[in-house]
Amino acid sequence: MKPVIRVALSDDHPIVLSGLRELINSEPDMQVVCESRNGIQARAAILEHKPDVAVIDISMPELNGIALTRQLAQEAPAVRTMLLTLHEDRTYLQQAFNAGARAYILKRSATECLISAIRSVATGGQYVDPALHLAVENTGVVSSAPRLDVALSRREADVLKQTALGLSLKEIASHLVIGIKTVETHKSRAMDKLGLTSRVELMRYAALQGWLSARTAG
Repeated sequence: MKPVIRVALSDDHPIVLSGLRELINSEPDMQVVCESRNGIQARAAILEHKPDVAVIDISMPELNGIALTRQLAQEAPAVRTMLLTLHEDRTYLQQAFNAGARAYILKRSATECLISAIRSVATGGQYVDPALHLAVENTGVVSSAPRLDVALSRREADVLKQTALGLSLKEIASHLVIGIKTVETHKSRAMDKLGLTSRVELMRYAALQGWLSARTAG
């Protein structure tokens, strides 16, 4: 009898999580051992259960998938990490593997690719979604994407989050009890660290961090 591949799942959408669980548990040599819906919960669950493979959504609240992958590479190096995402940007792919991921799978391809990718990663291999290979080859275009592997200070993150939520510099200064010039400095420094050059890019980063969904929920 083949040894069972123990899998951790992390995705903030319950329907996606349920579908992934059914897909994996339908395989006789695989078992989902823990599930999480945000990055902080995922880190705790993975450190506790020590799965063979962790399938992690990039765009999770609290701690995004690339930052989590980087942490796990230090804290649980035996766990092989796979990133599942909607993003077809090659920049994300590069960040994912730089952080220590073993596979990069598009959500639209999960039904066809995920099981093969898990088996490949579990035996020490790597896997990149074939659709992503094809898109890169056909277009030759590398889309810009915010850097997810950069650590912001708490104050920088607070300022950026409130900016993304639509607050003015004056409102942010009032909320954080700091001067407007200080707010501008923190915002500028954070944008530079992340490679963001426009509000559109900032909103994209905020969505990846789960900041906008938090506003909606409130």
